[in-house]
Amino acid sequence: MRDNYQKTMAGCFVGYITQAIVNNFAPLLFLTFQSSYGIPLTQITMLVTFNFGIQLVVDLLAARFVDRIGYRPSIVAAHLFTASGLVCMTFLPELLPDPFVGLLLSVTLYAVGGGLIEVLISPIMEACPTENKEKAMSLLHSFYCWGHVGVVLISTLFFALFEIENWKILALVWAVVPLANAVLFLRAPIASLIQEGERGMTLRELFSSKLFWVLMLIMLSAGASEQAVSQWASTFAEKGLGVSKAVGDLAGPMAFALLMGLSRAFYGKYGDRINLDRFMILSGSLCILSYLCISLIPSPVFGLVGCGLCGLSVGIMWPGGCSKAAASLRSGGTALFALLALAGDLGCSSGPTLVGMVSGAFADNLRVGIFAALLFPALLILGVWLCGRMRRRTPENTGESPCA
Repeated sequence: MRDNYQKTMAGCFVGYITQAIVNNFAPLLFLTFQSSYGIPLTQITMLVTFNFGIQLVVDLLAARFVDRIGYRPSIVAAHLFTASGLVCMTFLPELLPDPFVGLLLSVTLYAVGGGLIEVLISPIMEACPTENKEKAMSLLHSFYCWGHVGVVLISTLFFALFEIENWKILALVWAVVPLANAVLFLRAPIASLIQEGERGMTLRELFSSKLFWVLMLIMLSAGASEQAVSQWASTFAEKGLGVSKAVGDLAGPMAFALLMGLSRAFYGKYGDRINLDRFMILSGSLCILSYLCISLIPSPVFGLVGCGLCGLSVGIMWPGGCSKAAASLRSGGTALFALLALAGDLGCSSGPTLVGMVSGAFADNLRVGIFAALLFPALLILGVWLCGRMRRRTPENTGESPCA
């Protein structure tokens, strides 16, 4: 049976590479959009906000409609939405009177796909008959990091060889990835999270569970801890090394993604020998140390080292939260994973927002802003500790199990 699900697992891995394309390809073209279409940067930055905003809405709605439609049609549609958004980006801006509207419509299409992928891939992977769910989940999430690294490296190489003016060709090449994965999911076996004869927890039952809210706190803190620093990694790289922005992007965000991926791959290989609670608490503590390194040591080089340590520390947070939720609320079903994705995305938005707001209040001092963001890894440690305290709490008819 496990052999039959190899295609499914491969499709899940490629699904997270697709998610990395959705979130990281267009930002590489922002200056090109500005010069080619005459769009001001204030509007272009709205594309990022719109992308994650649409994904948040999809996270929320998916809790209700995915189980009715079914996993297979939903995941295939997700990849088709993503591919169509990438393709439309190559012609809609020039076809419509306002190029920005064309870009916005394209972003909407692939953001819908990205939101669905985020909601669906984890439960599809969780339902596969693997021996160690935590290892598989961590390995799965490492593919987002490898996808991020691949998108930046391949795109940078393409632009160097064929010039950035030919970006539309690369967009079509990236669109092949979700198209091929949609075909794979048409044939791959997809199991259900809920056993036959059982039913998933309703939203009311989830909301009435104290354990659910602890898990939501963990996911929100995981997303915030990750993005609070990664958004500023390029700036620290440029200041620390005195290099151009292009090299800074490679040394900052790519180093962050690479170390985050290595952390997830490490747990994916050795997770059966490691206590997940202890690993997450240790990671949260290392994240606090990295924040202190960035905010308190007045050296740009140490700021860059702190960014790398942060990438290493946050690797297990998101997949670990998903694994704990799946093991703790076994009847949570798709609704649980959709709401976890919602909490994680809220964290991804709130982390950089807090850093920016506090930094602005202190004369644009990023170090003060990142020091304030210590709140998030501290909350994650608290959430993991609270979850551990609930291990013996197994009320009837709630679908709760001892916390992983």
